[in-house]
Amino acid sequence: MSASWYVRFLTSTRGRLISLLRRDTRTVDEMASELHLTDNAVRAHLAALERDGYVRQSGVRRGGGVGKPAYAYELTSEAEQLFPKPYVTVLNTLLAALEGRMTHNEVEALLRETGRQIAREYPPGTGDSRTRLEAATSALNELGGLATVEEQRGTSRICGYDCPLASLVPDHPEVCHLAESFVSEVAGTPVRERCQRDGKPQCRFELAQQP
Repeated sequence: MSASWYVRFLTSTRGRLISLLRRDTRTVDEMASELHLTDNAVRAHLAALERDGYVRQSGVRRGGGVGKPAYAYELTSEAEQLFPKPYVTVLNTLLAALEGRMTHNEVEALLRETGRQIAREYPPGTGDSRTRLEAATSALNELGGLATVEEQRGTSRICGYDCPLASLVPDHPEVCHLAESFVSEVAGTPVRERCQRDGKPQCRFELAQQP
């Protein structure tokens, strides 16, 4: 799966539906509202995605008012094939081998340098801090993640809802330092990872405090 195909897929209507469902379950009304589509248009795309085995109903939600309960939808495990997660098995084995031969600090330094090397394949961010973080977010998404720039207490930060390295995090949480270096390099400004590692790993990157 090429990066260009993946970017085109994300911008299609079905790709946008998939992106919403990667974050959480949604009803037809919720998806229609967020994507500015009609309910019937959403149902038509969901029917195709269900037929392909990527989406399924996950129960019902009852609103506060009177009316029929709404079905909620979620992604199936088959949908994971849509998201590029290259070389996870190889990386997991390689990290285990490195940890048997190198100190923790040496492994961390190697991962940080790897992140910087990967970042050189992407155009660096310029402009204000938010614009720089948006450039880094786009690069993360091209690698197969799902991240956005969000505001919290007047400060911009990157929030990831699906990490391309998630399969490695349970055994090798230090890979978050690779991602930190990658984001810092693309953004052109230091960031600090505040990733959530419990349950489903989710990336969080905040601008580092300047001395």
